[in-house]
Amino acid sequence: MKFNKALCYWPALLTLGGVLLTGTAQAQSGATECIAPAKPGGGYDLTCRLAANGLQETDLIDKPMMVSYMPGGIGAVAYNHVNGVRNDDPNLIVAASTGAAVNLALGKFGQYDADEVRWLGALGADYGAIVVKADAPWQNLEELMQDLQTKPGDIVFGAGGTVGSQDWMKAALTAKAADISPRDLRYVAFEGGGESLAALLGNHIQVFTGDLSELSSQLESGKVRVLAALSEERLDGPYTDIPTAAEQGYDVQWPIWRGYYMGPDVSDEAYQAWVDKLKTLSEKEKFAELREARGLFPMARFGDDFDGYVKDQVAQFKQLAEEVGLTQ
Repeated sequence: MKFNKALCYWPALLTLGGVLLTGTAQAQSGATECIAPAKPGGGYDLTCRLAANGLQETDLIDKPMMVSYMPGGIGAVAYNHVNGVRNDDPNLIVAASTGAAVNLALGKFGQYDADEVRWLGALGADYGAIVVKADAPWQNLEELMQDLQTKPGDIVFGAGGTVGSQDWMKAALTAKAADISPRDLRYVAFEGGGESLAALLGNHIQVFTGDLSELSSQLESGKVRVLAALSEERLDGPYTDIPTAAEQGYDVQWPIWRGYYMGPDVSDEAYQAWVDKLKTLSEKEKFAELREARGLFPMARFGDDFDGYVKDQVAQFKQLAEEVGLTQ
C-alpha cells in the first residue's frame, strides 16, 4: 500500500524534475533556452520567439533556441525559479515586459526585487496612447489637460485592466502630468482593449488609454483621434502624424517593452556576450521584418542602459502605487 502511494507522487516529481533536468541538459549541451513565464500563446511567448527566430534566421546561434513555458504568478514563478535554481546558467534568458516591472513595483514577485536579476535588453516595444472619439471636443492633449485640471470628475477614462494594471498606470500618469492626484481620476476597468474601444465609441467613456497597435483599423476608419503617443519620439508609418505627449509639454511615456533578463550570478563574460548578440540582432534588416510582422516598434536598449531603465521604471511605478495606496 505504501509502495503504491509512493508511486502516485512520481508524476509530480517527474514534472518538476523535467524542468530542472531540461535546464541542466541545456547548459551542458551549450544550447540556448528562453523561458516564457506564461502559457503558450501570449506576449511572453511572442517575446521568446522573437529572440529564438531572430537569432536563428540571422545565424547568430548555431543550434535552435528552445522555448519553454513556466506560467504562474504573472511571471513570479519564473523569476523565483531563475533566482533559486538557475541563477548562473549562461545559456538561459527569460522573457519580460513592462508588466514585470509593474509587478515588481507592487511586490508581486515575493522576496525578490528588481536588483535580483541581470536585465539584458529589449528588442521591441509597443507604445501607449491617449485616445478619444473622433468627434470629441479635444483636438490635442493640451485641451484635454486643461479640462482635466478644471473638472477632472467630469472626464471618464477607461481601459483594459483594473487599478494597478498597465493601462491604469497610463491614465494615472496622465493625471499626474496635469497635477491631478490619480485618486481623483474617474477610471472604468474593462476586460481588454476591444471592450474599452467599444465603450469609447459608445460614449460610455471619454478617454481610452490603450496601445497604438490596437488602433490601426479605427485610425483607418476615422472613428478615433489619438491625442498623444506615449513614445519618446514620433513613430513611423501610419502613426507619423501623431504627436508625442512630450512634444506637447507633458512628460508621459509608456513603452510596453519586450525584453529579457538572466540569472543574478551569470558571469560578466556570458552576460556581455548576450548583450552583444542581441544588439547585433537588433541591427539586422531581417530582424526588423520579423519585429514588424509581430506588430512591434523598434526599441533597442541593452546592458547597463537597459538595467538602469528597468530599475528607474520600477521605482517610478512603486512611487505611483504608494501615492494611490496600492502598496505600503
